[in-house]
Amino acid sequence: MRISELVKKTGVPKETIHFYIREGLLRKPRKSGSNAADYTGGYVDRILLIKELRDSFYLPIPEIKKILKQAKKQSPSDQAVSDLHNKYFRPLERLLSTETVGIDAFREATGLSRKWLAFMEDWGVITHGMRDREPVYSRDDVIIGRLMVDMDRLGFGPKDGYDPEELKRIADFIRDFVRSAHREYYKRNLEGLSSADLDDKGSKFAEIMSLFFYHIYRKLAREEYQRLRDTPRRRKSRRPSAHPG
Repeated sequence: MRISELVKKTGVPKETIHFYIREGLLRKPRKSGSNAADYTGGYVDRILLIKELRDSFYLPIPEIKKILKQAKKQSPSDQAVSDLHNKYFRPLERLLSTETVGIDAFREATGLSRKWLAFMEDWGVITHGMRDREPVYSRDDVIIGRLMVDMDRLGFGPKDGYDPEELKRIADFIRDFVRSAHREYYKRNLEGLSSADLDDKGSKFAEIMSLFFYHIYRKLAREEYQRLRDTPRRRKSRRPSAHPG
């Protein structure tokens, strides 16, 4: 792509992109003519990452260089995980994003079809409130919708044999746990705390438990994936020789 298209896709001015190249944050593009250069799709991802590090973390150029250098050492799978984290865990977006109003706006923000949005709402995976006769979706609902679309792209959709109703069973299990855990928490703390303190501690408790669910699932899923990868190798190594003795 030409630099004009790169500017359009990233929102970063041409002069800034040239500055990043001079500073070594971006490699020099391949020349497609005497006064033209060709930029691949990888430039978009790299520029957006640099922009995120600058805008959200206010990092100076030398620190960004170190981060980009470290990223080169990552395996392709670790790089893919980093890309997902950059997509879903943006501090600035957490501060600015609040609610999405209307089904069309929700579908545009997530890419989720009307059919699957209806299923997810029926199953309680995605929920909405109402304001002025319009459905209102939380930021968490928007992220869940985006994650579902990414799951389908990765091969975990109905066409790949994955039963989407499994998400309902997961949501039901977590909902029962949350109701039980929070009921006990509030019972123990209701009398000794003011409403403000209870709200503050309750919200922090919810975030801590959210992080626990995220990390325990991530840990167990990685362990199971490694076990599944190693199992065929162990079976192969135990296979008896064709000529015993």
